[in-house]
Amino acid sequence: MTIIEKILTAHSENEVVTPGEIIDVKIDVRLARDFGGANVVKNLKDNKLVLDDNAKTFFTFDCNPTGSDQKYAANQQICRLFARDYNIPVFDINSGIGTHLAIDKGLAVPGSTVVSTDSHTNILAAIGAFGQGMGDRDIAAAWSRGSVWFKVPESVKITVTGKRSEGVHVKDIILNLLKEFGANTLLGYSIELEGAAIEKLSLDERITISSMATEMGAIALFITPSEEILAYCTERSGKACEKLTPDEDASYTKTYTFDLKQCFQAIALPGKPHDVVPVKKVQGTKIDSVFIGSCTNGRIEDMRIAAEILKVNKIAPGIVLKIVPSTDEVWNQCLEEGLIKIFKDAGALFGNAGCAGCASGQIGQNGPGEKTVSTGNRNFAGKQGMGDVYLSSPSVAAASAIAGHITTSDSLPEAPSLFTSLKVAAETKAGIGEDIDRPFINTVLEGKVWIIDEDNIDTDMIYHNQHLSVTSLEEMGQYTFGNLQDWEDYAEKSEPGDIIITGKNFGAGSSRQQAVDCFKALKNQAILARSFGSIYERNAINAGFPVLIYDNLRLLELLQRDRVRLDLESGLITNLRNNKSTEIGKFSQVQSEIYKRGDLLKL
Repeated sequence: MTIIEKILTAHSENEVVTPGEIIDVKIDVRLARDFGGANVVKNLKDNKLVLDDNAKTFFTFDCNPTGSDQKYAANQQICRLFARDYNIPVFDINSGIGTHLAIDKGLAVPGSTVVSTDSHTNILAAIGAFGQGMGDRDIAAAWSRGSVWFKVPESVKITVTGKRSEGVHVKDIILNLLKEFGANTLLGYSIELEGAAIEKLSLDERITISSMATEMGAIALFITPSEEILAYCTERSGKACEKLTPDEDASYTKTYTFDLKQCFQAIALPGKPHDVVPVKKVQGTKIDSVFIGSCTNGRIEDMRIAAEILKVNKIAPGIVLKIVPSTDEVWNQCLEEGLIKIFKDAGALFGNAGCAGCASGQIGQNGPGEKTVSTGNRNFAGKQGMGDVYLSSPSVAAASAIAGHITTSDSLPEAPSLFTSLKVAAETKAGIGEDIDRPFINTVLEGKVWIIDEDNIDTDMIYHNQHLSVTSLEEMGQYTFGNLQDWEDYAEKSEPGDIIITGKNFGAGSSRQQAVDCFKALKNQAILARSFGSIYERNAINAGFPVLIYDNLRLLELLQRDRVRLDLESGLITNLRNNKSTEIGKFSQVQSEIYKRGDLLKL
C-alpha cells in the first residue's frame, strides 16, 4: 500500500482500502478555526448533536488573532462560550496557525488523521500524517461522530533527483513543481515525494512544500518522516513515533521524475500560483509592499532567511514590509534571537502570530493597484487584498523590500528604486457660488418623518466601525443604523426625502464622516435633534447636509411617517397632515453658505 492507503486502512474497519472506495475514516484530531468555527457550533446546536470526544477536539483562532474585525471577534466569542460549556481546549488568539500547532503541540503524529476548517490542513503530510480541510458540516460530523466518509484517492510518486543550485530555496522548489504540474494535472491525487534531497529537508522546509499541495489540486503531498522528524514528533507528543513508509510493491497510478537542477529562483505572477516564471523575468518591477509569513513561510527558518538579508539593510523608502510568524513559539524565538530588532531596525511591521493577510484576517492585505511580493501560498485575485500579489521565497521577498522592486538577494542595487512623484493640478477652479453639481438649491424641504425618540445615539449605532473601510458613498447607505437596536432595518425601509427627528446628543462618539454620509447615500434630506455631538454637527454642516436643533415639537402632534415642510432659513416646520407649525433653530450664515455650495470644499 501507499502511505495514504496505510493511514486510511489503519483508521477504518477495512483490512485494506483501494482507490475509489468510499470509507468511514476515524479522525484523531478535529480542529475548527475562528473562520468557520461559529458555523460548526451552529450545526451542532441546530442538529442537537453531542461531542464524540472533547479531548480530540480543538478550536484554533488563527485567521484574525488581533480580533480586529467585529465578525471574527463575534465568531471567536461564540466558540469560546461553546468551549467553556463542553470543556474543549482553545488555542486562542495568542497561539498561531492551527495546523502548525497540531504539529508543534504533538496533537498530530506520523500516521494520524486530522481535519480542520482550513484548506491547507494537508500540511500535516509534512510529518507523514493525513490532514484534510473540510467544510463546516464535515467538521461538525467529525466532532459528533468521530469519523467522516472519505473517498480513497489514487496515488502518484514523484522522485526528486539532483541537487539544487546556489540561491534556490525550498519555496522555489514547490513553485517549480507547480509550474511543472500546474493546478490540475494532479487534481485529486495523493502525492508522495521521495529522493535523497527530500530526505534531508528540515521540518520547516517540508511544511513549505506540503502546504502548497492544495494549490496543485492534490489531496496531500506526503514526505516520509526522517529520523529527525520522528524524534521531533516523539518529543512533542510524548508518544513513540514510528517511521511510515510505502510498501516496496505499492501501486501508483503515475510516477514522475523531477530534477532539482532545473529549479530556478521562482516567482508566481499575480492571479495564479502556478503561473511561475524565473525572478529574472520580472526583475525590476516596482512594488509597493512585501509580506513574509503564512502557513507556507512563517517558520523560524523563514524568519532567519529574511533577517540575514535585512540585518545590514533598510527597506526602500515608501515600501511597506509586514512580517508575521506562524506560531507564538516562532514569535518568541524571533525575540530571543534578536530577529525582531533586525526587522524593526529595517523598518518592518512585525505582527501577532497567525495566518495574516492570506486569510483576509489581519496584517498583509493590500489595496487597489498595490503590487505586493508575498511568501503566501495563494495569489488569487482578492485573496490577499485588492492589488496584485507575486508569490516568492522569503529571500526574494526580503531582497525586494530593500530594493523597492522585485529582485534577488544577490542582485541588490546600490540605491533602491524610488516612487515617481506625480503632481496633479486642477484644470479649473470654480468661484464661490459656481456649483455645476447643484444648479438649484432648495431651502424648503418636504418629506416624511422617522421619529427615533432616543438620546445619545452614537456614531457606532449610526454607522458601525466594522464598515469604516468603505469609501464609496453608494455603499454606505446599507449600513445606516445597522447597530441601533430596533432600527437595524432602517436602510431597507427608508425612502428618498425622509427627515429624521431624534433626541439629545445625536452623533456622539467618533469623528467618522460615514455617519453623516450614510444618510446622504439614502437620499435622506435632514436630521432634527434636541442637540448634536459637536464633531458630528460640524461634519454634517461641512458636508452640506441639513442638521437643525429644536426645543419642542409637541405643537405639531407628529405621528410616525407624517409629511412635514421644513424651511431651513426661517426655521419653520409644518406638519402637512394638520397644518400645524412651530419654529426651530434655523441655518446659521456659515451653514447656509456651505449648504448652497454643496460642500465645505467646493468654492
